[in-house]
Amino acid sequence: MTNPEQNDALPARRNQVFATTHWSVVVQAGADHSTEGAAALEKLCRTYWFPLFAFVRRLGHEEADAKDLTQEFFARLLERQDFQNVNARKGKFRTFLLVSLQNFLSNQRDHARAAKRGGGKIIISLDALPLKQVHAWEPSTTQSPDQLFDQRWAMSLLAETVRQLEEEMTEAGRSEQFAALKTFLTNEPRQGEYLAVAHQLGTSSQSIAVTVHRLRQRYRELVRAEVARTVSSPLEVEEEMRYLYTALNP
Repeated sequence: MTNPEQNDALPARRNQVFATTHWSVVVQAGADHSTEGAAALEKLCRTYWFPLFAFVRRLGHEEADAKDLTQEFFARLLERQDFQNVNARKGKFRTFLLVSLQNFLSNQRDHARAAKRGGGKIIISLDALPLKQVHAWEPSTTQSPDQLFDQRWAMSLLAETVRQLEEEMTEAGRSEQFAALKTFLTNEPRQGEYLAVAHQLGTSSQSIAVTVHRLRQRYRELVRAEVARTVSSPLEVEEEMRYLYTALNP
């Protein structure tokens, strides 16, 4: 069993300062055509494909067509490097991506689709994703496409943050502990829940409470770090965090 009391400290923390963000690397790539910028853009696209897919679905496209359109959008975006025209002094990746998608869809309405979308190049294998995940985030009938995009963007960002935290805990040999405690990252424990988890992990409920507190602190740090990757400057982090909180709690 994993015993939190054997090692109360969480894994070594990363991203303590606002370093060069993925988005700022992408923006810089517009000036120097670096492979680093292209790689950063592709990583961001892989992380945040789902809000775009949900946006296209909410416009009325069937699931298969929405996947194809999203795939082709990413293929064209990465091949043409549309980020070269981004203003390096301002702008958020979230906004850039949605505007780019809307322009792409508008062009699609004006031109017949290619026989094989994406030119046969698989950028992001949407079909490989669990159907359960896709269907669990099906568009609501009460939200506009833009509202749905923002909500799914926030959900994707939090999911990526949880993945990062799980990776850190796994590297530290504490995957069992994380699996038992991750529900408390965003939910308060009901009566007796800490005690039940303590029995499972062979520790005390007090130790569980301390570990959850530290996990929540690390979770908040990672959320900020992930938000920072998608904006152009540290000044935009707080604004973006408030915006995404509102998107999750309309």
